[in-house]
Amino acid sequence: MHLVPEERAHRRPIDEHTVCAAVAGIGEPQAVRVWADRFSLLGEPGRLAVLLAVHRAGPIAVTDLALATGISETAVSQILRLLRVAGAVTAAKEGRVVRYRLDDPDLARLLDSVPPLPGGH
Repeated sequence: MHLVPEERAHRRPIDEHTVCAAVAGIGEPQAVRVWADRFSLLGEPGRLAVLLAVHRAGPIAVTDLALATGISETAVSQILRLLRVAGAVTAAKEGRVVRYRLDDPDLARLLDSVPPLPGGH
């Protein structure tokens, strides 16, 4: 059981090979934390809607995101602030308009696996 951390090595497995495969499958604790943080961004319907819109519509302004998602501009701005801090989106100013785009390729691949609902709702 070469992959089991020392503090758990005293425990007796049923199948050592399976335990090692599971440990390898989990990976580094920090990587698990990073993925858990990504998944938490997707866990609230408003954030998920904003992320999907930003990802699928390309660079988009807060006003347009509010119109597309049905979420108030204030709430969209708050969501985008959280997403920027998390490193999921970036903003680029074009004159007086700020447009947001997805800036996390791993998150983009996750969002690609979310099918749109029929009728766009």
